[in-house]
Formats: sequence, C-alpha cells, structure tokens
Amino acid sequence: MASDELIEVLGNKYNTDILSATTEPKSAQDLSDELDVPIATCYRRIEELTETDLLTLHDRPLSDEHRRIKVYRRNVDQIEISFENGVSIDVSERSGVKNKLDDVWRTMSSQ
Repeated sequence: MASDELIEVLGNKYNTDILSATTEPKSAQDLSDELDVPIATCYRRIEELTETDLLTLHDRPLSDEHRRIKVYRRNVDQIEISFENGVSIDVSERSGVKNKLDDVWRTMSSQ
C-alpha cells in the first residue's frame, strides 16, 4: 500500500481508535459501544481497515442469540510515520507467535 493511502486511512476519524481497541478481538457492536461510534460508521471504518490489512476478521462465534457475529482484531502492533527525507512508514505486524497463541486459546475456550 502506498504511504499516502495509509496516511489517509489512518487520518479518518475513529480508525486509530478502532485499531487501539482491537488488541483483543471485538465485534462491530462492541466497538461502537466502547468508542461511542455510530454503528453504521463503525462498519464503514472496519471495512476500510480490513481493506488495508490493518484489521482482520478474527472469528465468527455464536452470539447469545445464536447468531454468527464477526469479531475483528488488528494485524499491527505499531505504525511509525517519519517525515524526514520524504514520508516513510514502518508497520510492525502482530507476531506470528501472538497469532498462534490466540488461535490455540480460542480453540481451547470453545470446547
């Protein structure tokens, strides 16, 4: 992704708040309630963040009403933007170890 596109996505209202809040998997409704973001806006921002691979669909568990819900988790741990000698962006993705541990924990907790 081009750095100007990433800066544009990060500059959209609520996107950085959503990324900060998704250290652990959360649904759009959870994010909307926690961040006081209108639900329609929350869905649009989630779509933007998933299209740029900053956020990912983590799971589709059953809700208390026995409906499938989508829960999202961020793919990055850190984003650094530098304006020295032009714009440069360094994205630190979540480590594979963290992802594997999350998957194991999710499997164990669903049994």
